[in-house]
Amino acid sequence: MSYLQFVTFLLLGIGLSFDSFAVSVSFGIMKREIRFQQACYVAFFLAFFQAAFPVIGWLIGISLKNLISAYDHWIAFILLSFIGIKMIIEGMKPFHERQEFNPMRMRFILGVSVATSIDALIVGLSFGFMDTNIFLPSGIIGAVTFIAAMLGMLFGKKISGEKSHRSIILGGIILIIIGLKILAEHIFSVS
Repeated sequence: MSYLQFVTFLLLGIGLSFDSFAVSVSFGIMKREIRFQQACYVAFFLAFFQAAFPVIGWLIGISLKNLISAYDHWIAFILLSFIGIKMIIEGMKPFHERQEFNPMRMRFILGVSVATSIDALIVGLSFGFMDTNIFLPSGIIGAVTFIAAMLGMLFGKKISGEKSHRSIILGGIILIIIGLKILAEHIFSVS
């Protein structure tokens, strides 16, 4: 691997990790008392899916690229919006009716991990065209995402504001904005 390839893969990892970073900020906002081990747990899942999806895309191959690329942005938007709306509804309930929202639930972590990694699937498909070994770029993408997720949670914990229903609402809004960003990028890049 040349220096230029390494820099390319590193920049690709940084680009793909932006959504995971933003989601991690919302984790830090919602769960300010998150411990290092819990943060590593969340970061691991975000990084794992971000690293695994290029491999999966690479394995799927060229034949399904058009089908997947036509809907990937909608899948990410729907998943992130569904989770975000659920968080907002929970945050708007009166305190005595509110369930304690736990962003550490496996269903929540898996949902955001998949939603933020769909673009990586398309990246994997493109590597299939270029006869590129996918495992090194995938490892770099995963490592960069892990670091970005850890930094995002740390940053989210430092944002001022009390730990309350407002944090849950803000986290939900952030997820919806990420979904809208993904949707807008694909709609306006096609037009």
